[in-house]
Amino acid sequence: MTTLLLVRHGLTALTGPVLAGWTPRVHLDERGREQARALAERLAPVPLAAVVSSPLERCLETAEAIAAGRAAPVDKVEVDERFGEVRYGDWTGRPLKELAEEPLWRVVQAHPSAARFPGEDGESLADAQHRAVAAVRDWNARIAAEHGPDAAYVVCSHGDVIKAVVADALGLHLDQFQRIQAAPASLTVIRYTELRPFVVRLNDTGGGVDDLLPPPEGEREQGGASGDAAVGGGA
Repeated sequence: MTTLLLVRHGLTALTGPVLAGWTPRVHLDERGREQARALAERLAPVPLAAVVSSPLERCLETAEAIAAGRAAPVDKVEVDERFGEVRYGDWTGRPLKELAEEPLWRVVQAHPSAARFPGEDGESLADAQHRAVAAVRDWNARIAAEHGPDAAYVVCSHGDVIKAVVADALGLHLDQFQRIQAAPASLTVIRYTELRPFVVRLNDTGGGVDDLLPPPEGEREQGGASGDAAVGGGA
């Protein structure tokens, strides 16, 4: 029952008004650094088998804060390009107000599975979802093999990528992914079992983390943490 902690990077100067995409050298601003510090403090009690990040600076800085802010610091942040931002092509770096006037904008909002961003390096949202979900499956298998079935790990990524992974976990068509939110420095938690994923938290920006700790010794063997919901939808 591998547990994935999906973290969106903290705020930057471009978050909100501009579609940053793969723009280089976009760093956390003062607000983002404080968000990363606070999230690291919240997650400090949770044993982490790994901290994985998008290669973009704003994610790496958030992930590094989480890795360092622990009694037993994680040795290094692993980088996986498959968790990188959607490649927005010619839309990269443009103001969102301006993009909202583009005909493609309505497709992205209402029918995202059909959207491919313009330009030589533009990516479709379907392709972005495919690579991110494939990365999650690969990391789930690796973490479980190396650290056991109750292991948890962090992936620091981007809003659209997180929403796409959550849509897959919920069994939603990609066309529904705009109904999901992932705020800056938010925590989304998915537990992956042999039968199905369970979305434990979504867009969480505060609160305790006791429910993310491993079960007490022997509880799994006694059936207290079976990894699947009880008949009738029990917790």
